[in-house]
Amino acid sequence: MPLTFGVLAAVAGSSPSSNDVTPGLLGFLVVAAIGVALVFLLRSMNKQFRKITPKPGGAAGADAAPASTTAPGEPSAPETPK
Repeated sequence: MPLTFGVLAAVAGSSPSSNDVTPGLLGFLVVAAIGVALVFLLRSMNKQFRKITPKPGGAAGADAAPASTTAPGEPSAPETPK
């Protein structure tokens, strides 16, 4: 057992800088490529959004149900059963 602890101590005592992992040039290039792709995708998305025209006939809520004719807080008329 003492030999095992001696080997482990020798390995643990070695310079920790040799075990450090850095992204290096490849990591930078990958991140830079993702950034460039993101810029082009955002530009394309904005171009597509500019092509969308509003529907003729008014505001965006034109398709919504008509507003109630009663004032806020005023009870509405009871519905008649059919």
